[in-house]
Parts: sequence; C-alpha cells; structure tokens
Amino acid sequence: MTASRLVDGPEQAPATLLLAHGAGAPMDSPFMAGMAEGLAGLGWRVVRFEFPYMTRQRLSGRRAAPDRMPKLMEAFRQQVALEQGGAPLIIGGKSMGGRVASLLADELAVGAGVLGCCCLGYPFHPIGKPQQTRLEHLQPLRTPTLIVQGERDGMGRRSEVEAYGLSDRVTLHWITDGDHSFKPSRRSGLSEAGNRAEAVSAVDRFGHSLLKAPC
Repeated sequence: MTASRLVDGPEQAPATLLLAHGAGAPMDSPFMAGMAEGLAGLGWRVVRFEFPYMTRQRLSGRRAAPDRMPKLMEAFRQQVALEQGGAPLIIGGKSMGGRVASLLADELAVGAGVLGCCCLGYPFHPIGKPQQTRLEHLQPLRTPTLIVQGERDGMGRRSEVEAYGLSDRVTLHWITDGDHSFKPSRRSGLSEAGNRAEAVSAVDRFGHSLLKAPC
C-alpha cells in the first residue's frame, strides 16, 4: 500500500478498474477490500485510491468531511492520468466515489479513453431526502455505465430509481434485498457475502462487455 493507492490483481490484466471509496469509509474498508479482491481473483487489475480528505483523516486520526466536488473530481482526474499508457481503463467507486466517476465519465471517455464507469451503490439522493436527486448528468450520459444497487438502498430504492428515466447507456443491476452496501435483511435468507459476490460478478460481466464492444 502506498500513501493513497492499493493495487490488486495481475499487471497483465485485460483492463484496470480504478475505484474510489465512499464518503465515510477509506479505500481499505471491508466493502472496498472485498470488491477489489473478488475482481482481482477474476483476473482484473484493481486500483483503489483515496481522496485527499481521507488521506488527511488517516494521518490525523480525526474524522474529516469530504472535499467539495470540484476538488474530488480533480483528484480523480489525477489518478486517471497515472494510469495513462497502461491497460484499458474503467472508472468507478463506492457511493460518492462512483458519483464522482460518473460525473467525469463522458469527459474522460473522450479525453483519456476510459471505456466505462461502474457505480457500487449510487447515492441518488441523501438519506431521507428523496427530493434532492443527484441524477441530472445520468440522464444524458453517453458513456456505458453500470450501477449496482441494493433494492432497499436508502439512497435510491428500486421503486424510486426505476422512475428516474436514466440514459439508455446506464445499466442497473439490482441486488436482492440489499442495502447501500448490499447487505440483506435477516428475513431475506440471503447473505452479505453472497450479495457482494453477485456484485463482483455483475462488474466482471460489464467489464468483459466493454472489452468486446466495437471501438
């Protein structure tokens, strides 16, 4: 692990997945580690990185609020620049990290050759505030984007999201009874490990579909 990056998977992978963390948990959280290890086990190179505010939090030991969106976006651009000249690149992340990636997807598809975007639990709105949607850029989006979403995610339940009218370039994969981190309720009979494995499989299929797509 470097100061702000973790790399899993083979160097000679068919593509690299560049993943950012969510607002409140770092790049080595159990969720991020599980997704990275699962995808690396399927042959992908997975790069996780931390936004500057999270690096400051790690160093100080004191909780830090996320930086403003322009600063988050610039940090993501810098990480993409580090990957230029390497394997084909897919960007994405958990919650806020996926939102930042999706905001940059069209720009980076043109300017940096990014193949697509993958959002793991997209924060369509703040918890308890469904009227404050974060989807304006998802309606005209031109870059292939996968959103893996728990059916009972408090930041975008299935009944809400299916009424949004997203771009036809956005593919939704629903995790049965999953919350914002894909954890199911006890009554469902499902397991958190099983739901996360399903999410890994969905991203794996998406990645392969991008590699097969015509240039």
